[in-house]
Amino acid sequence: MISDQLDWPFFEDRHRALDRDVRAWLVAQSQHDEDDVDAACRAWVRALGEGGFLRHCVPAAYGGVSGEIDSRSLCLMRERLAEHDGLADFSFAMQGLGSGAIALEGSEMQRTQWLPRVARGEAIAAFALSEPDAGSDVAAMTMRAHPTKEGYCLEGAKTWISNGGIADFYSVFARTSDESGTRGISCFLVPAATRGLAIAERLHVMAPHPLARLEFDGCAVSADAMIGMPGIGFKLAMRTLDIFRTSVAAAAVGFARRAFSETIEHCRTRSMAGGVLADMPTVRAKLGEMASTVDGSALLTYRAAWLRDVMHRSTTAEAAMAKMTATEGAQQVIDAAVQLHGARGVQSGSVVERLYREIRALRIYEGATEVQKLIAGRAALAGASRP
Repeated sequence: MISDQLDWPFFEDRHRALDRDVRAWLVAQSQHDEDDVDAACRAWVRALGEGGFLRHCVPAAYGGVSGEIDSRSLCLMRERLAEHDGLADFSFAMQGLGSGAIALEGSEMQRTQWLPRVARGEAIAAFALSEPDAGSDVAAMTMRAHPTKEGYCLEGAKTWISNGGIADFYSVFARTSDESGTRGISCFLVPAATRGLAIAERLHVMAPHPLARLEFDGCAVSADAMIGMPGIGFKLAMRTLDIFRTSVAAAAVGFARRAFSETIEHCRTRSMAGGVLADMPTVRAKLGEMASTVDGSALLTYRAAWLRDVMHRSTTAEAAMAKMTATEGAQQVIDAAVQLHGARGVQSGSVVERLYREIRALRIYEGATEVQKLIAGRAALAGASRP
């Protein structure tokens, strides 16, 4: 862009060093065969673990880098990984999201058993919240955890679960009481090999990722499988999402930044009307619009991360604004990139065609754009001064 975002006051020298390290590491990475998406994701998790980058997903006491998870580091990592390869970003993000509940509220035994393995890339994590009739509306959750003499018996289904089918463990949310709405929901750590947990269906989407529908039928877990106290599941899920939602915005910035750089190169070299495409005033205007969108999205993203890291503020509204703006903006930037590439933009296998497929899901997962608007609007009303 016009200025280097690492010069912005949101960052410290350690963030600039991390950015240099991940850029250099990515140059040395070979492409993984994405025809086998499961193998590709496993390879990325292993490589990210060996490179030391998954340490940013867990607290320092369990093999991580910082005492608490640093949002700016997460965001820088996701932006650079998304700019390089969507599956690399996905693999990194799910290690943090899937183990986030354990990092926040897990017992010492749970943390010691799983978090160091997550950091080393030896255990793949997954976050199991969504259900067939309960996506953004968590209050509609129907999965139950019935108490037994030994612990709990999980009954129900989860769907659209990222890393479903390749995860070593799942953070699973289920009702433990008959309280209405979001009350009475608890969280459980369920290893993938647990009897009664089955991969019912592998789900296929336009940008391939490992996704699955899970079924729990007589899935027995011990009492110490519960993460945190009974009934805190909804708040725990929201705390986890609040940390990682800002990083979704960063991934969107990475996708948009790659599309923009590809478009700049194309416009400088594509012959048009005796010159090149970049000579056309309408093209220059579009490039200016794309550049402004990318930088504006990055500013909102790193503001939210900085507020959480440095000011120690709840950033529910700021994260919602960042995700909404960055994902919608990236869709516009990538669409413009496809248009300016002409026929090459829709050619299967081209960079911008891949980005066009990758960006679409980000406007939906971890809270659709419409939900982010409601969160931001509610915060605006609560913060507005009355006449």
